[in-house]
Amino acid sequence: MFTNSLKKCTGLALSLSLAALLAACSSTSVKKTGSALWVTMPDKSILLQEQPFSNNPSTTNVKLNINTATTYQTMDGFGFTLTGGSALHISNMSAPARAKLLQELFGTGQNDIGTSYLRVSVGASDLDEKVFSYNDLPEGQADLNLEKFDLGYDKLYLIPVLKQILAINPKIKILASPWSPPVWMKTNGDSRGGSLKPQYYGLYANYLVKYIEQMQKNGITIDALTVQNEPLHPGNTPSLLMVADDQKVFVRDHLGPVFRQNGIKTKIIIYDHNADKPEYPISILNDADAAKYIDGSAFHLYGGTVDAISKVHQAHPNKNLYFTEQWVGAPGNFKKELDWHIENLIIGAPRNWCKTVLEWNLAANEKLEPHTDRGGCDRCLGAVTITGDEVTREPAYYIIAHASKFVRPGSVRVESNLPEGLPNVAYTTPAGNVVAIIQNTSNQEKTVDVAAGSKTTTITLKAGAVATLVL
Repeated sequence: MFTNSLKKCTGLALSLSLAALLAACSSTSVKKTGSALWVTMPDKSILLQEQPFSNNPSTTNVKLNINTATTYQTMDGFGFTLTGGSALHISNMSAPARAKLLQELFGTGQNDIGTSYLRVSVGASDLDEKVFSYNDLPEGQADLNLEKFDLGYDKLYLIPVLKQILAINPKIKILASPWSPPVWMKTNGDSRGGSLKPQYYGLYANYLVKYIEQMQKNGITIDALTVQNEPLHPGNTPSLLMVADDQKVFVRDHLGPVFRQNGIKTKIIIYDHNADKPEYPISILNDADAAKYIDGSAFHLYGGTVDAISKVHQAHPNKNLYFTEQWVGAPGNFKKELDWHIENLIIGAPRNWCKTVLEWNLAANEKLEPHTDRGGCDRCLGAVTITGDEVTREPAYYIIAHASKFVRPGSVRVESNLPEGLPNVAYTTPAGNVVAIIQNTSNQEKTVDVAAGSKTTTITLKAGAVATLVL
């Protein structure tokens, strides 16, 4: 796949470095493409493969009408969390195998899936091989000037892998999320649970500024920051309890002003937890002094229903919404995961105003390692399973690929009707195409006439099929 994508640009090879060559090749992908239908079946008989279709409308066919004149949010992208464990496994591959995999994941060639958005942890997440922050001190000590701040462990695997990804796609957007502050800033002195001590609100804001500045010095721009991963789940390792009122005060009186004082352009995103508590972000956004610093709110779907996210849009339509995490549990029931994630995340989240859809872990090994003790996820299946240089593509790979390969950043969601048994979402792309992601949730084959202005076609979808149609 890596070699095939390079062949398209061999004329550039003598004058460009590999990184520049890949970027140049990727830039050619914005050209308008012809009509195509890509399908995945729950029984794995077809896995993201191009299929034939016709232009034979009939009065008996189901009608899917796309109105490109009615527009909604602009998409930032689709992707995964590059956990520390993911970076570790990718780093341990041989150089040729690593280059091939990263090209497939982040390139925009015919055989690539075009991942366009990544989430990383600020310090350790629960899928790191050890717990760490960027300012770990012996018990009883504090560093009030952050003189010992150091990106430390992330320099070994995460930052080098991010640099390789940026060489392939320099425009990829990166979201950062903290799981825990340094333990000496916390009420319980532990990486698990506890709250941020009020006397350290300002210092922790400066800690996050240092993180963004140090990543920038490494050539990595942090486009957005969620204030705290899962602030209502203090049982993970690492984790932090941060109730809505505390997050409001932290953003309003500390993080927002410190970002502004230091010229930090990174977006501030609140909440980053389940859709069952839309009142959490709404209560913060109701405070005008806090809201002026906030770009939007982020969601997971381990609780609640995806349509609850729209309640935040209705309350604050000028603020953005992001879907930032959902796991696939091992061993990975392909049909179950494909059905649920496509309907609720790939279709449901954008139809409820989300600008991103991110699956959880990019990569794990066959033992689902690494993970932290005392609550680290020991059943989180990666989008790819890496065994040495061998790569197994898991459900999340195909779930994201059905969107990321075709709905490029800058695509705009447009209006489409919802025929019974055919959930769908539609976009106009920067390349001038209309893209529709369509799922046949019924138990029978459906023949569908799709119309988007002057663009029309007829497709047939077997029961359970997931399809991406490009017009």
